Amino acid sequence: MVTILSGAEQALASDNTLLVNSHHFNSTGDDGMSSLRGKKQRGGCNLFQGRWVFDASYPFYDSSTCPFIDGEFDCLKFGRPDKQFLKYSWQPESCTIPRFDGAAFLRRWRGKRVMFVGDSLSLNMWESLGCMIHASVPNAKTTFQKRTPLSTLTFQEYGVSLFLYRTPYLVDISKETVGRVLNLGAIEGGAGTWKNMDVLVFNSWHWWTHKGQSQGWDYIRDGSSLVRDMNRLDAFYKGLSTWARWVDQNVDTTKTRVFFQGISPTHYEGREWNEPRKNCNGQMQPLSGSNYPSGQPPSAGVVSKVLSSMKTRVFLLDITTLSQLRKDAHPSAYGGDKGNDCSHWCLPGLPDTWNQLLYAALSM
Repeated sequence: MVTILSGAEQALASDNTLLVNSHHFNSTGDDGMSSLRGKKQRGGCNLFQGRWVFDASYPFYDSSTCPFIDGEFDCLKFGRPDKQFLKYSWQPESCTIPRFDGAAFLRRWRGKRVMFVGDSLSLNMWESLGCMIHASVPNAKTTFQKRTPLSTLTFQEYGVSLFLYRTPYLVDISKETVGRVLNLGAIEGGAGTWKNMDVLVFNSWHWWTHKGQSQGWDYIRDGSSLVRDMNRLDAFYKGLSTWARWVDQNVDTTKTRVFFQGISPTHYEGREWNEPRKNCNGQMQPLSGSNYPSGQPPSAGVVSKVLSSMKTRVFLLDITTLSQLRKDAHPSAYGGDKGNDCSHWCLPGLPDTWNQLLYAALSM
């Protein structure tokens, strides 16, 4: 195996965000990829601290010409009348993100395997990346296979495969005599499939909060005890710690870059951004400034705590705050299922920025 991007351990500052010296954004001869040099210094740039600005050059692609978008994310197809939500780019405070170049991505990662592991927010990001690359090479031959739990999109000429492995909790749900059991200490289900990837992007949280009919389990196994329920943040911490141990024991970071997607926020509660009677429905522009009134969700603190305890250097793609500012970017009533979806994101849209930040991190 080729050692990919050795020295990437410098990409993380102590707080798990990428610090980049703004003077190191030099164009290189490497297929047009811009270089980002990780620097642990006060004068650096945090890619995830900034604001949204209007940008007429967006979006990266047209949803009607991308063959990979699920209906639930295709907001224009389902009648969303406003289009301004497509026209915002993320601007960090003191540096510039390299613009995504799908052809350069394919050349750089020729023969490589990228896998997204998690829930429907991983699906959102996986489809976004497929569309962004496809827009650069619209005539490239692809194979696209959507199955549960493993879906694959391959750009044949380049041998680049994008995988999606659906597992909303990362840890296992097993069938026992009592019913479906969420086992906080077991991660056997799909973990074998995650091995030998060149890039792994993990994500989990949304399903940990589900109750009632949408809850994915009947009991929780916590060590030797079987319980009907427990504090969901505690459960998330224990489950994510099991995932962290798996990564520490099974992933060789000289061969595999590991990311955690960060907590994707919802916008059902307008009081969080000082509009108590509102939710995402009808929102047409981002919040201004760089801070979200109610701050980061507690689940983001759990992620930081677990990542900081790991031996393996996992890059936190810290998309929480920049996504919190995008109350306008959800499908809301235009997700095709007649509900009000304030948890997923329209495509084109916000997940394209997540992938642009992933591209920046991989370009180092």
